[in-house]
Amino acid sequence: MKFVLLFGPQAVGKMTVGHELEKITELKLFHNHMTIELVNPFFDYGTKEGKRLVGLFRQEIFEAMAKSDQYGLIFTFVWAFDLKADWDYVDRVCDIFETQGGTVYFVELEADLEERLERNKSQHRLEHKPSKRNVDWSERELVSSMGRYRLNSLEGEITRENYLRINNTSMSAADVAQRIKEHFKL
Repeated sequence: MKFVLLFGPQAVGKMTVGHELEKITELKLFHNHMTIELVNPFFDYGTKEGKRLVGLFRQEIFEAMAKSDQYGLIFTFVWAFDLKADWDYVDRVCDIFETQGGTVYFVELEADLEERLERNKSQHRLEHKPSKRNVDWSERELVSSMGRYRLNSLEGEITRENYLRINNTSMSAADVAQRIKEHFKL
């Protein structure tokens, strides 16, 4: 089992790259909004119950996939590097796969703010993430989160063997996916 953790700030292109990577490998994409959008009609993700339910669904899917005979899973995540809780969460998720003999791959995306603001309005993003369709709100959240959290790692901060960082500001999602596939021989 291969587990690709595809992370970076909002609108950096994680889901879009994940879709492209899914097309050229046997990996299945589980983007973080799949559970958020499932729970959101009942409980806003920002609420205690919303977060609890999203966490439960993700946990069950991770555990089922880790024990399955599937080739692998791509999961997208916005990682706040200055929050210990996010580091702990990443460790717990990776542990699910590693204890079942899986291999974990870390792929970090980064892009300029101007490009992320454009991607925030893309048809692909809005089609798959209904909660982002209020583009004004989404844009404000994207910009304000940069002041609250550090959403890209520092040089040398991630010490995992299977780690790749890509600045995809000027790259197509298909090119990024191909680079990931080749780098990790997926």
